[in-house]
Amino acid sequence: MTTTDSGYRSDTEGSAEDSAFEFDASVDSLAALRPTIGCVIPAYNEAESIASVIESLLGQTRVPDVIHVVVNNTTDDTVAIASAFAGPHVREVDGIEQFTEVYVHDIGKNKDKKVGALNYGFTLIEGCDYLLGVDGDTTAEVDAVEKLEAEIASDSRIGGISAIFSIDDSPFKGLMAPFLIAGQRAQFASFNMLSMLRGRNMAVLGGQFSIFSIEALRQAMKDNHQSAPWVKDSEVEDSLLSLQIKSAGYLTKISAQARADVGGMVTLRGLDAQQVKWNFGSIELMWPGQRGDTKGQPFHPNLRLRWIENFSMAVNALTRLMFVVLLVASLSIGAFVFSPIWLIPPAIASLLNLRTAISMKKRNWRDIVFAIAVIPAEVYMWIRLGHFFRAWTKFLSRKQVDNWAAQAKAEKGAGNAHLMPVLVLLLSIAVLVLGWFLLPIAAQSMVLAVAWPFLGVITALQTLGMTSKLLRRYRGYRV
Repeated sequence: MTTTDSGYRSDTEGSAEDSAFEFDASVDSLAALRPTIGCVIPAYNEAESIASVIESLLGQTRVPDVIHVVVNNTTDDTVAIASAFAGPHVREVDGIEQFTEVYVHDIGKNKDKKVGALNYGFTLIEGCDYLLGVDGDTTAEVDAVEKLEAEIASDSRIGGISAIFSIDDSPFKGLMAPFLIAGQRAQFASFNMLSMLRGRNMAVLGGQFSIFSIEALRQAMKDNHQSAPWVKDSEVEDSLLSLQIKSAGYLTKISAQARADVGGMVTLRGLDAQQVKWNFGSIELMWPGQRGDTKGQPFHPNLRLRWIENFSMAVNALTRLMFVVLLVASLSIGAFVFSPIWLIPPAIASLLNLRTAISMKKRNWRDIVFAIAVIPAEVYMWIRLGHFFRAWTKFLSRKQVDNWAAQAKAEKGAGNAHLMPVLVLLLSIAVLVLGWFLLPIAAQSMVLAVAWPFLGVITALQTLGMTSKLLRRYRGYRV
């Protein structure tokens, strides 16, 4: 049939248009190409938790495309337990099947420890678009991976996003473990909220549960002449990598919604070793100059929070020590006069702690009691001051130490290094008391007349700072 003046078309022309329409329709019906996520779980003696970690990942609404469990230096049943999950897995979400496969690698003794395990895992998934790093004791909410993927895919400038971390306190009983876990939960909540209020800019992409752009990792490797993303030079490998990603021109963020529960420390030994390692590594990154292969970057934007934290802890140590010493000194000569004004700072601190607790999505009665009872939070602050004292002492001594080994030793219940700050504090107080009683009464009165007003000014400035934080809008964020 040929085309006529009346507008009819030929069979050939109609067939071509129909084919083009069918082709367009078939393309539109194709599923959108989604990025690939490779998950790496470095595991060291995680027999108690590794099964829960893998089950958490396999139960996600967005299952990683591949999961590599990299076991290193382990002496327990981590490999056997993880191997029970090895192989392909299928999960159906909203009628759509998602496929993944779990691989378990026992790399034996590895002198680079967690860093070596992470870099080994990176070689296995570097063909993916994103790397999801998960610690061997971290479980996530069911939609955590889905939310992390959506956030990092929404902006090509983002090099990595950390989940909102907390600790599940439900398994712990007794007195010491719940107390320490409550303190760590409050510590996480405060740090997370501070990061959120700074435009969700995260100083540290914690290795516990964070997603990284492979492109950003490669750029960081290129800029720093590294053959792998993580290096063993720093005690805080995740902090150093976060700095490198930021320096490479990418953003480091904390998620607005994705949440994960990490493993907490339930003994004073374990908490001390962990916190000292973290603080020591942070000081290395902050301090100017070269220490081995680690170059300090004091003006790096990711370290501003660290400087603020260290300065705040130094002031907290000064005011608390001065108050105790001056109180004892005043009582010793009958010169102490109580003033209700000294109740204002702990009251403001308690209200600030309470507001932080209320901002926690999974808060419970323990978090509220820890905040408003004053004494638990104050005791935990003294414990943290001990950690900072030990970290700075180690750093300034320039003694070569293996803080990874110290933490592993402490978690096994060995060592008494956590008692050193207590001994130093008691010795310092003893020296001050001795010196005090050697002074004539006129000199004692002069010291008190100068020291109390000085302490009052510092405490007033601290109280103003806490008040400004108390009145700051949280913009609907939950930690």
